[in-house]
Amino acid sequence: MSGETPGIEELEAQERRLVLPRFGFDDAWALGSLLVETAREREAPVAIDIRRGPQQLFHAALPGSTPDNDAWIDRKRRVVERYGASSYLVGARFRAKGTTFEASSRLDPDHYAAHGGSFPLAVEGSGVIGTVTVSGLPQLEDHRMVVEALERFKLEHFTLERSTGDA
Repeated sequence: MSGETPGIEELEAQERRLVLPRFGFDDAWALGSLLVETAREREAPVAIDIRRGPQQLFHAALPGSTPDNDAWIDRKRRVVERYGASSYLVGARFRAKGTTFEASSRLDPDHYAAHGGSFPLAVEGSGVIGTVTVSGLPQLEDHRMVVEALERFKLEHFTLERSTGDA
């Protein structure tokens, strides 16, 4: 990914591209493990959270992360649950209107944060069924880590599965 800040069109394209054929318990473990591996390689002090509906299917806190990261995860996740779009995209849409999420959403900033790092888990034919969230880096880096992991996860788990005929 480039070092440039992505525009709304690019962010929306990411969400359309990263719709999955399914997402279950084993998929949560595989995606979470991939995120942990990526974070360890980069020595990123992050916490990682994956949920399907209200159920937490995966959580990890890496060295250097703090309980504050879990609070940020909850705030960013609630934005995805409410808007059905990534927390970074929601914030970008408010900025594009010349305002901020905090100033215009009318939502309590202690409970909602439109900062990058939480991404909708969308399944073909079902829509958004959960979230994957990273917290601990600057917001664009959190967002990019999640998108990169989802791209790799989708390629490795579903593209290869279709080409080999496994179900």
